Amino acid sequence: MSKNCQSVISGTAPTRWQKTGLEWVARFNGGRNVVLALDLTESVGLNDEGRIRLRQIVEKSLQPGDSVYIVPFASSINPLKPQENPLTSEKSILYRNKKEDTERILQIIPFQSDKKLQNTDIQQAELFIYRELAKLNQTRLKNNQQIQEQSVIWLTDAPLFTKEGISSDVWIETPANSPFRNANSTESQERQCWIDWVKGLPSQERSQSIPTQNNQTYNLTVVDLPPSVQEFCTPTPGGKQTCLVPSYLFNQLWLPISLLLVVSGLSLFGLNYLRLLQKRWTIKVSSPKDDEIKTLYLKNNQKITIGEIEGINTIYSPSNEIRGYLKRQGNHLYLEPAKKAEPIFYKGRELKNKEKITTNRIRLNCPDNKGRDFETEINIIK
Repeated sequence: MSKNCQSVISGTAPTRWQKTGLEWVARFNGGRNVVLALDLTESVGLNDEGRIRLRQIVEKSLQPGDSVYIVPFASSINPLKPQENPLTSEKSILYRNKKEDTERILQIIPFQSDKKLQNTDIQQAELFIYRELAKLNQTRLKNNQQIQEQSVIWLTDAPLFTKEGISSDVWIETPANSPFRNANSTESQERQCWIDWVKGLPSQERSQSIPTQNNQTYNLTVVDLPPSVQEFCTPTPGGKQTCLVPSYLFNQLWLPISLLLVVSGLSLFGLNYLRLLQKRWTIKVSSPKDDEIKTLYLKNNQKITIGEIEGINTIYSPSNEIRGYLKRQGNHLYLEPAKKAEPIFYKGRELKNKEKITTNRIRLNCPDNKGRDFETEINIIK
C-alpha cells in the first residue's frame, strides 16, 4: 500500500456537479488505470484463446497515458510475489504508445497457469482490487494530481459480484477458512461495501465467455469505472464547512476551462466574422435624377463606381467619366477618388485621398461642369 493512501470508507459520495467536474479532470488530462486481474489457477488454464484476447487488449485497446497494473491471483493476491502490493503507482507501467511499452507489458503477463495454485478466493481479490483502485484516486485528490478513469479486466472462472457470505454451492474453490465464507465477518462486510460502491457508480460491465479444452469455460470480464473519489467535509467556524473536492476541482480546471473559454470565444468571433464577410450589403441611393430610391448590392472585395455612364452597379453623377469608387474590403467601406477626375465633395470638402467610411449614411456632392451642386444620399445596410 502506498504510504500516501488514505482510507476512503468514511467519506461521502461527491455531488452531481462534483462528479461532472471529476469527469472533466479525467478527460482533460487523459490516461486510465487499467488492471489486468489474472486467475492463475489450473481451472482457468489460459488457453490459446485467452492469450490471444489478452494480447488484443494490450496491443489494440490501451491508450497513451494509461497506467497498467498486472495483478495475478489465486488463493491470495499476487501469488508470484506475495509480499508486494501490485496496485501502487510505483508498480504501474506507463503506456506511451510505443512498441517497447507493449512488449514490456506482454513480458510481465503470466501467460501460463500454475498447477500448484488452487482455491481462487475471488472475494478477497475483489476487495483488494476495488479498495486499492479507490485509494489511487484518493491519493491523487490529496496531492492535487489528476484523477483517472479505471478499468478492471478479470480473467477468471470464479463468479464476480456475489453477495456477502459465499457457500460451496456458489463457488466451491473459496478456501474453507476464508473469512468471506462468513457473511458477518469484517472482511466480508468491507468487501460488500466496496461492491456496493462499484455498483453505485455508473460503471459498465462486459463479459466474454472462453471455452477450455475440458469443455468448461472461464470469463474475460471488463468493469469500467468512472473517475470518482470520496468527499470529506469538515465544519469550520462561522457555521460553514470546508470540503476537499471543490478546491481540488478549481485547482485542476481553472486553466483548461479558461483556455477553453478563450478558444471558444475566438472561434465564435471567427465564425461570426466569416458570416459577416459572406453577407451581401445593401446600398440605397437617393439622387435628384431618380424619382425612386435605387438599390445596389455590395459583396466583399467588390466596388461601386461613381460617375460612370449609368450601369447596373454604378452611382450616377453628371459626368461621363469615373469620379471615384465605393470599395468594400472585409467589413469596412472606403470612399476613393479616381485620378485626374472631376471632384467629389464629402463632408464639405473635396475628396483627395482614400477615406474610410465610419457611418451608415453619407452624402456626396458631385457638381456638374457648370458648378451646380448634385447631391446624392447613400445609406449602407450591413
